[in-house]
Amino acid sequence: MKKKILIFIITYKASYRLLDVYNGIPFKKLKKYKINVLISDDKSGDDTIKYARKIYSKNKNVILNFNKKNRGYGGNIKICLSYALMKKFDYAVMVHGDNQYNPKYIPIMMKFLEKNKLTQAVTGSRLLKSIKNTTRGGMPIYKLIGNIILTKFQNLLLGTNFSDAHTGFWAYRINNFKDKFYLLTTDGFNFDQQLRFQHIYKKQKVLEIPIDTRYADERSQLHIKYAIRFFFETIIFFLMKIKIISFKKIKYLSKKNS
Repeated sequence: MKKKILIFIITYKASYRLLDVYNGIPFKKLKKYKINVLISDDKSGDDTIKYARKIYSKNKNVILNFNKKNRGYGGNIKICLSYALMKKFDYAVMVHGDNQYNPKYIPIMMKFLEKNKLTQAVTGSRLLKSIKNTTRGGMPIYKLIGNIILTKFQNLLLGTNFSDAHTGFWAYRINNFKDKFYLLTTDGFNFDQQLRFQHIYKKQKVLEIPIDTRYADERSQLHIKYAIRFFFETIIFFLMKIKIISFKKIKYLSKKNS
């Protein structure tokens, strides 16, 4: 029996870029799996819905979800992971609807998830190749510097060795979500960070693969708020790790809150 993969595309004002994302999925290289694509739009209010419906009308493997109210970046991801869990998918891959992450890497992510059963997630790192790779791909210098500093800061405090702690390109082993701890994470942009903390807390392996960098529009104010929260949450998690703060006080790590 073929293993099942849910490729979910989270969209917010993705517009025509959604077509490029879907068309970039290498279905032929994934033919040994049963593939479904879930397009989950977070109340864009533009023509993104039109493009989602266009893809749906031509492809039987596509599922649509249109949130009635904006659920936030993390909230939208939780909806998709819950669907994957409910429908008993083996794996799920998150792709952003703005085409920032190239779906061509999905077969490589799956290869590593299948190869090592202890690996619970695979992420795409924009910094594993080289710094030149990120600037050529259009990553703003301020974001590159922030990424390097905050990733090194996290590695130093938490004893990890990640090259890109801010990527939004993830492949997941769905069986790992049966405890539903992921539902305790933020609905905001720091969802990936908190999910990474959960993996670290549970001593689970998160593998990185090198990917190309692709950037378009940037919203600097959002990134500043994200960076500040990332910094302070890393400190809080470190204090929890060395037992100065009880894990029960960290909502997204506490069984008591599940």
